[in-house]
Amino acid sequence: MKCITRRPDNSLVLNVYVQPRASKNRIAGMHGNALKVCITAPPVDNKGNKAVVDFVANLFGVSRAAVSITGGRQGRNKKVQIINLSLAEARQTLAEALSEN
Repeated sequence: MKCITRRPDNSLVLNVYVQPRASKNRIAGMHGNALKVCITAPPVDNKGNKAVVDFVANLFGVSRAAVSITGGRQGRNKKVQIINLSLAEARQTLAEALSEN
């Protein structure tokens, strides 16, 4: 998967394209080299970013503290850092999530 990469510090970076104000929180497939994530929260007062962190943490089964947005806080294209997760586990989770669509 091109949307997820490993950093030298063993954390993972997930490229995410966010669609705010969706009817429900879900994965909508791929958007170029990014995972398209639909969230119900509006993109105001950091609500959208918090919803993305919650969604990614829930998707990969890690704590909210293990997920942070490291790039794109003001836009739809975001870089989401995940710690305490192996690349193999992340790829398997993404493959399963994408196959459900």
